[in-house]
Amino acid sequence: MAANPEVTRDGAITGPPEPARKNFMDRFIDSIEWVAAFFVGVVALNTFVAVVMRKFFAVTIPDYYNFGQFLLGILIFWGIAATSYRGTHITVDLVWANATPRHQRWIDIFATLVLLFVVTVQTYTLVDKVIDTRNSHIVTMDLGVPVWPFFLVSWIGDVSAVLLIAIRTYRLIFHPEDIHDAKIKTAE
Repeated sequence: MAANPEVTRDGAITGPPEPARKNFMDRFIDSIEWVAAFFVGVVALNTFVAVVMRKFFAVTIPDYYNFGQFLLGILIFWGIAATSYRGTHITVDLVWANATPRHQRWIDIFATLVLLFVVTVQTYTLVDKVIDTRNSHIVTMDLGVPVWPFFLVSWIGDVSAVLLIAIRTYRLIFHPEDIHDAKIKTAE
C-alpha cells in the first residue's frame, strides 16, 4: 500500500522517506542468505521432480539421489553461514536470558568467538576433503559427474560462515547497534 504524497508550500511533492541504504557488509550478508535460500529451492525442486517422475511416469532420474545428497550438504553449509550471523537459530540459554544486557553482550561475544574458532577449524579441515576428492577423481554412479565441485561449493559456504561470524564478532565488540538479532523475551 503506497503512502499518499504530500505537497509542500513551495509546490514540491514529497513521499514516504527513502529506506535506509545498506552498507557493503549488510549487502554481503544478504547475498549469502539469498544463496542459502537458493539452495533450499534447488533441494526442494530436485526432490519434487524426482518424486513426480517416479510416481507418475515410472522414470528414475539418473543420479538424483547422489545429487540430492550433495545438494543437501551444500545447503547445510550455506545454512550454517546464514544462521551464524543472524543468531536466529534455535537456542535455549537460561543464563543469558536472566543476565543483564551488559552481561548478555559479553556472553554473546564469548559464544561467537568460540563459534568462530570451531567453524574456522572445520573450514580448514574441509579444504583437505575437497582436494582429496578432486585428486581421487570420484564421480557419480550413473552419469559420471565429478563429485569435487559439490564439495567445493559446500566449502565455499563454510568459508562464508567464517566471514559472517567474523563480521558478527566485530560488530558485537565495536558496533553492537548494527546487530539485528531477534528480540528474545527474558525468562520470568
